[in-house]
This record gives sequence, C-alpha cells and structure tokens, in this order.
Amino acid sequence: MNKRISNKTLQDLEFTTVLQHVAEFCISGLGKEKSLEIEPIHNKKTLFKELNLVNEYVSSFESENRIPNHGFDNITESVKRLAIENSFIETDAFLKIATTSLTVNELIKFFKKFKVQFPTFFELSQEIEFSTLIDDEIKKIIDISGEVKNNASPVLKQIRKDINNVRGKIGASFSSALSRAISSGYLDDIKETIVDNQRVLAVSAMHRKKVAGSLLGASKSGNIVYIAPQATLSYSREFQNLLYDEKQEIVKILRNLSETIRPYVYLLEEYILFLIHTDVIGAKAKYANEINAILPKISREKKIYFKNAFHPILWKKNKEQNLKTIAQTIELNEQQQIIVISGPNAGGKSITLKTIGLLQLMLQSGILIPVDERSQTYIFDTILTDIGDNQSIENQLSTYSYRLKNMRYFLRKCNEKTLFLIDEFGTGSDPELGGALAEIFLEEFYYKKAFGIITTHYSNLKVLANELEHVTNANMQFDERTLEPLYRLFIGQAGSSFTFEVAQKNGIPFSLINKAKKRVETEKVRLDKTISKLQKERNRLQKNSDNLEKQKHKGQEHLDNLQEKEQKIQDKLSGFQELYDQNQKMLSLGRKTNELLNKYFQTNNKKELNANFNKWVADEKVRHIKKNPVKPKTKSQKQKAKVQEKKVQEIIKKVEKEVLEKVVEVRKEKKIEAAKIAKEKALYIFKLNDKVRILDSNSVGTIDKIDKKSVTINYGIFTTKTTTDKLELVEKSKK
Repeated sequence: MNKRISNKTLQDLEFTTVLQHVAEFCISGLGKEKSLEIEPIHNKKTLFKELNLVNEYVSSFESENRIPNHGFDNITESVKRLAIENSFIETDAFLKIATTSLTVNELIKFFKKFKVQFPTFFELSQEIEFSTLIDDEIKKIIDISGEVKNNASPVLKQIRKDINNVRGKIGASFSSALSRAISSGYLDDIKETIVDNQRVLAVSAMHRKKVAGSLLGASKSGNIVYIAPQATLSYSREFQNLLYDEKQEIVKILRNLSETIRPYVYLLEEYILFLIHTDVIGAKAKYANEINAILPKISREKKIYFKNAFHPILWKKNKEQNLKTIAQTIELNEQQQIIVISGPNAGGKSITLKTIGLLQLMLQSGILIPVDERSQTYIFDTILTDIGDNQSIENQLSTYSYRLKNMRYFLRKCNEKTLFLIDEFGTGSDPELGGALAEIFLEEFYYKKAFGIITTHYSNLKVLANELEHVTNANMQFDERTLEPLYRLFIGQAGSSFTFEVAQKNGIPFSLINKAKKRVETEKVRLDKTISKLQKERNRLQKNSDNLEKQKHKGQEHLDNLQEKEQKIQDKLSGFQELYDQNQKMLSLGRKTNELLNKYFQTNNKKELNANFNKWVADEKVRHIKKNPVKPKTKSQKQKAKVQEKKVQEIIKKVEKEVLEKVVEVRKEKKIEAAKIAKEKALYIFKLNDKVRILDSNSVGTIDKIDKKSVTINYGIFTTKTTTDKLELVEKSKK
C-alpha cells in the first residue's frame, strides 16, 4: 500500500517525539519497539477500532473493573526454536510460555465477563483462541521453581530415588571416615571442606599417607591436603552416573513436551501479537491520561473544530518548566475552507499550524488528542506539510527551489480530502514575484476544495483571502503596548507585522526606523498602519467582550443559586404540608378514641365500648381497603377473587342497565347543578378569615392575606402561599 501521509509530514509535525512519549508508558520491550513504529491508519474501520480500544482503556482508569495485568516476557526466540522439528527449550523458557498463555486466557475471560463495558476489546479478544492446554501441559511437567517434576516420567522418578539413596550412602561413608580420622588425630582443626562440589577431609600433610583415598588438592601453605575417603569414591562415581542419567531423561522429557506444544506455535504467535497490541493500546491510554486527551466526535461532514486544543509536545515541555500553555480554538469547514494567518514573528503562528496538523495526525494514528469534549473532526486521506527550513543539501537545492518542488507535489496530491499546512507561504524569492506565484498556488488549492492553513507576511495573500469567498484571514494577537505575543488566534482579520514597532522595541534607533519608513511605498505603510490600528481596536473590544461574558456567567450562577434555594424552600413546605396532614389524621384518631373512652367512663358499659370500637375499626378498615386493596396471594384466594369479581361484574352490568335508563336525566341535572356551582364559585370572592383547603389536600387553613389572585393561608404552625383557583371554600368567615 502506498503511504498517503509521507515521512516528511511526520518529520515536519514532530510525530516521532509523540511516539517516544507514548513508548515510555509501555511495560514490555516489544511494546516499546511497536510504539515507535506507529503510523497513520488508512483503513477507517481499523482506525475507529483502534481509537475505541484506546478510549475503552482510558475509561478503565476510573472504573472498578480495571483491565488486568498484561505484562509478558519476550518469548519470540523460544517460540521460533520450538517450531523447529526435534528441538527443545529449557524449563525457564517453558515457564515463560505458560505464563504468557495464562495471561492471554485471563484477559479473554475478563473481556467476556465485562463485554458491555469493553465491547471493542471483547471483539478483539474473540479473535484469539481460548486454550488452557499449553499452560496445563507445561505445569504437569515443570514446577513453579523451574525444576522438572519427579512424576514427569517413571524413569526420572526411579533415577531421583536412586540418587537420594546414593547421596545417603555417600554421607554415611564420609561420616564414618571422618570419625576414624578424627580419633586417629590425622585431621587439621577445620576437619573437612568442599572441593569440586565434593566433601573432603582436611588432613595434616604429615599424615597424608595414613588416610586411604584420593588426593584432590592442598592449601597454599602446603600444611593441609584435601583427601576424598576411599569409601566414598565408588559411591561418588555411581552418583555422577545417576546425575548424567537424570540429565538425559530430563532432555527426553523436554523433547516430548516440545512435541506436545509444537502444534500450538501458531497460537503462541497470536498470543504475542495480542499482548504487544494490548501493551501499545495501554501506553496510548496512559499517555492520553497524562495530557488530558479525549476521543472527539469523528464527523462524516468535512469539518475540523478543535476547541481548547493544546500542542502536546509544547504542553509537556512547558509543564516541566512550570509555564502555562495557551489553548487554541480553530475551525475549518465548507464556509471557512482555508485560513491565512498573518502577524509578527514569534507570535505563535507556526505553533498554531503545527498544533492542528499534529493533533489530526495523532488521531489518524489511533492516539487520543488534548481538546475539549465538544470538538469534532473529519478523517482526511492526505495531510501535506511544508514547514521549517527547506534547504536540501543532498540535492543542492535552495530553499525556494525546494519549496517549488514541494508545491509541485502538493498540486499533484491535493484534492477535496486533503489537509495542507504551509508555514511562511511564498517566501524564498523576490517578494512580488514569489507572492504572485503563491497567489496562484493558493487559488489552485482553493478550487480543488482542499482544507488548509497557511502563515504568511505577504500583503497580496491577505488581500486574496478577503476576495475568495471561503478563505479567511486570521492573526495572532499581540499586546499593543508591550508588543508581547498573547498566543491567541483571532479569526476574521489579517494581522499587522508590527515591523517598525518590533524594531523600536528591540533598540533600533528611531532615526533609522524613520529612514526605513521613507523608503517603503506610502500606501504599503498606510495599509500596515491601518491593519495595526484595527488589530489594536479588536483587542480592546475582545477584552470588553471577555469581561461582559464573565459578568454574565456570574449573574447566571447567582440566578441558579437563588432558584436552588427557592426549590429547597418549596420542598420543605411540601414536607411540612405532609407532616401537618399526618398530624391531623393522628389528632382525628385521638379524638375518636378519647370520645369512646369518655362515654365508657360515664356509662361503664364495656359491651357498648367493644361494639362501638369494633364498628369504628371496621369502618376504618373498609376505608383503608378501598384505598389499598389487598391482592390475592394463594391459588384458592385467586380463584375466590375471580368468582367474586364475576359476581361483581354481573351486578355492575345490572346496575349499568338501570342507570342507563336514567342517565340522560341525571346528566341534565348534573349539568345544571355544575353550572350553578361553577357560577357561584366563579362569583365568590375569597375574604380574610375564610376557612379553605388546597385542592387534593385534607388540611384546612385560614386566609391571612389576599394580594390579587395570590393568597396566604395560615395553618396554625406554618403558612403557605397559593392562588385562588387552587382553593376550595370550607367555611365562610364569620363577621
């Protein structure tokens, strides 16, 4: 596949530096290598999948279900060796393979369990075969310390049993020889030592011929000789033979294990690729977390809208130096296809240009970008750049020749799905001739409907930007008093170069500046002066606008605060109303109970008390059941309820039949009565001390105050406000 975004663009936008920052977050060497090889992804489906993977990983940082450890050892060489017929690998290599297999299987299980939270990771993990065979087979043979287990084969088990027996015999025979030599006084004070991994007697040189055995060495002084007792030598030879047999049997076992695992080499290769990919995704996510990056909306409409965008490399550098980085907001769309940024040097034009280019490049390489969440962008087929020093020493090209060659490439590649970025457009040749050619290039890009940003000092390009409908002038704002850059982009007006002002600020004598002014065409100076004046006025208006915006924001916050307080008060009043209704109900129950008790105290008739109390309770129960009907639970109750309901339905039908005969008359009467009541209610004017209740409320209060349609009702322990249309008259006031 041909590269749609050239290495020159990657170099111009310092993309490699971003990759180095990403690689720092990798947890494996293979992941670091892969991170440094990241390139723009041209297949949109693959790109969206990669962006979603990184976004899901970022979301896991604030979730209880964090993605498990995906660290792994580099088993690439072991897998390659394992693929060779009749080969085998060492036990530690097998353990690393088992750990890799276990790690991948744990990740597959995790993403299956949380597929709702990590849908893209789940989809990715489902492409990998889940198999515990590799891990199980290796752990059957090799223990956690890297030793082949005794039960790996019957032969190995017997060999190790024999080794232990011989080791015991060697120990016993050496101890016996040691005791005899000690009792005979043949040994030096140290008694024994180790030579060539073998226990030996430390014999005084004068007694060396009295001890039977093999001489294995002597001390530097020659006073002590080291002798392996004769009794242990035969056992030692047997021991060495057994060790050799053990080693041969282990090799045989490892070969058999390799034969078992070899058919799964393809799976191990998939495991490695999956873990490398996961490591790179994790590194991208951790980098995004560091620079506060997000996944903006990717639009089908051709549009770039980066709100509060940062240049990530500049942000990181400024952070290390405790400096603030100014965010930029920039937009390209069908109505604002190309932006021409002008203004003095060192004002931030190139950084703005690079910010847009680098962020777009990062996003198209599957890396999240530091912008506001309301940002959105489009995926371009090509990103073309012409930034920085363009001299080509190898090809012996001047700056201007190189730029012309680059423009030829631009004209060939440029189309409606292209984003182009050109710094110091038109420079390198005679201003008038180079400027004229630059105009032609700009028009070509414009008519090919490419999106782009250019920076320039040429006045003719500023004028052309005003003439072309979808090309816009812009400038980097400067403080007109101090001539210090503000690093804020303003769209809609060309910028002055502040050439003479900057020269004066840097100490150039005023007399020389005046001479220079006289040599420049009068109209040119007037144009630059006018632009400078307009820019200063714009800065002043912008400051006023910012102040008004802050005041508006504070006013809105105050209004929201008042509304919140009002809502809390209303909630409290509602609570008081509910509490009052409950208290009224309790008082009613208390009064009824008190009435029954007083009657009992007067008559002393317990039977009458019980009858009255039961009747009262029954009435209350009927009221309660009407409001809260009991639902049948058992099968018999449900059957009974059905029969009862059937009877009720029959009665209802009978009643309906009777009622329908009189319904016309009743309706007429009701209409007359309702009209009469409505007329009375409409005509009635509420007065002070009227007893009223709010509709759908049981509590009765007294009108304390009337203000047009608003009334204040006193409930005794608190008051509340409402309107007359929500009131129901209970009792007129007594005059």
